[in-house]
Amino acid sequence: MNNDNDAIGFDSEHFLKTLTQKPGVYQMLDQRGMCIYVGKAKNLKKRVSSYFNKTDKDAKKRVMVSHVRHIDVVVTHTEGEALLLENQLIKQLKPRYNICLRDDKSYPFIYLSSQQTFPRLTFHRGAKTKKGQYFGPYPSAGAVRDSLHVLQKLFPVRQCDDSYFKNRSRPCLQYQIKRCTAPCVNLISEHDYKDDVDHTVLFLEGKNSRLINDLVKKMESSAEDLNFEKAAQFRDQIAQLRKLMERQYVSGNEGDLDVVACEILQHIACVQVFFIRNGQHIGNRTFFPKVPHGKSEEEVLSAFILQFYLDKELPKTIVLSHDLIERELTQEIFNAKAERKVSLINKPRAERARWLKMTKNNALTALTQHIESRENTRGRLRKLSELLGVSNDIKRMECFDISHLQGDQTVASCVVLNEEGPLKSDYRRFNITGVTAGDDYAALSQAVTRRFIRAKKNEHVKPDLLIIDGGKGQVTAVKEALSNIDYEDIFIIGISKGSDRKVGMEKIYRASDGEVLILSSDEPALLVVQQIRDEAHRFAISGHRQQRGKAKKKSTLEKIEGLGPKRRQQLLKQFGGLREIQSAGVEDLCTVDGINKSLAQRVYDFFHDGGGI
Repeated sequence: MNNDNDAIGFDSEHFLKTLTQKPGVYQMLDQRGMCIYVGKAKNLKKRVSSYFNKTDKDAKKRVMVSHVRHIDVVVTHTEGEALLLENQLIKQLKPRYNICLRDDKSYPFIYLSSQQTFPRLTFHRGAKTKKGQYFGPYPSAGAVRDSLHVLQKLFPVRQCDDSYFKNRSRPCLQYQIKRCTAPCVNLISEHDYKDDVDHTVLFLEGKNSRLINDLVKKMESSAEDLNFEKAAQFRDQIAQLRKLMERQYVSGNEGDLDVVACEILQHIACVQVFFIRNGQHIGNRTFFPKVPHGKSEEEVLSAFILQFYLDKELPKTIVLSHDLIERELTQEIFNAKAERKVSLINKPRAERARWLKMTKNNALTALTQHIESRENTRGRLRKLSELLGVSNDIKRMECFDISHLQGDQTVASCVVLNEEGPLKSDYRRFNITGVTAGDDYAALSQAVTRRFIRAKKNEHVKPDLLIIDGGKGQVTAVKEALSNIDYEDIFIIGISKGSDRKVGMEKIYRASDGEVLILSSDEPALLVVQQIRDEAHRFAISGHRQQRGKAKKKSTLEKIEGLGPKRRQQLLKQFGGLREIQSAGVEDLCTVDGINKSLAQRVYDFFHDGGGI
């Protein structure tokens, strides 16, 4: 490797002379100040020096080091602290040369407010700050909602909000359809309700045999007391529960464990995680982490589990498809985080071996499908390049769309698609302001200008193709907007459905020469254009709905100058609602603490000069 400091733009010799030999984390930065790699070391000087060893024959390392212009270091007390900090920084900065876990969402739980007289069962995501019991984690929000739906049929524990529960004067619809026992109006005793809660807990803890035995005893007891209707209810619950166990769960004897398997094909990594709770398979998740070429399954898995469990609750056991590179250090960190021993097993036996085999098979299947999907997308993009006459292969596309309701809450969306498919981390929304209501041309011009001014500053990658949801007028407006910021070297097309608005009859307007192309409805290249157009439309509409939702939640009182949140709250508490405030006189308004005569007059004038409800 060339160690000429002028050639690489970084004085490594001078830097290494003063570098400490303590443990810590180092960040390599490029000429833009962007972090391109994060690493940890037991000895910082020894580890960082290895990158500038001119005898190193690793081509990938040489390419990475050629971009380095600065190195930041953070010294830690121990190597374990360094490992933890390294993974926090990788998750935060997502450097291009690190293995990065892309899906960073926290996992949902089922929450039971067991401290209440009539506990509530509900969906929960985030910190466990409320008193009560938490069951999970579940692999997705859908899995939680499905479980809640099943539980509501089996054991009708209430799922309504506490405010709704406290203010009922008669049973709601859930009672009518036998999904709730109406504890809000005392149609069930505390003792009977507690039975349903206890059964729910047993079900969620996976103690199904004990739960069924308990229900059988209650059924027999009710039959002996000649309460046959109640006995029939218990019988039906037992039957539903047995069907559910047969249909929905892969059961086993193990307790809480996660099974994590990694497979790599064609330099693409797939990690599959199976979640086993109380001996039951409650779901699985598939991940495709960003992985530099040449990484092994062991390296990917070692990086993955640290990032994945950094802010999540650890199970008692984690079964792994490959051994970890720094097993002892990882074990030490997990034990400290969980405040108990976490078993890391990579050579399981018996039932755990069967779980691992299933997980590896799922990882391989998902990876194969992912590669096939990517190859299909690549082929369609190549064909699209030919049909449109784009000089280079299309590898990245951006599409813009506008959504509004009669000109209000106008939102522009920008979605991105590359050879891998939708690139959701690069999606952007633009709240459009300062344009005439309903002027889509001006709205598109504003959104495109804001987007590509940033592209000129290298804040995001330039697309090979820019797609506008619209025809000649929209494309012309976008072309002029880009010309105004001296960003004209970009291929632009517009896609419209034509006068009959039928899918498959789209017309493509090419900005370069004004030609209109009509692709066959079965043309594969058209499918990828339709895909990104529909995704831009969906993303714009969802943004517009959020804007409308915020506007609905905004209080009318917020429009009154000088009336802050505390005074608004005081007025609503004292008068009971907006209509009562509207009908109040100036003197009445002055009786509220913090409302002087001039402010009371402004409130009065607002409601009586056509500004209020």
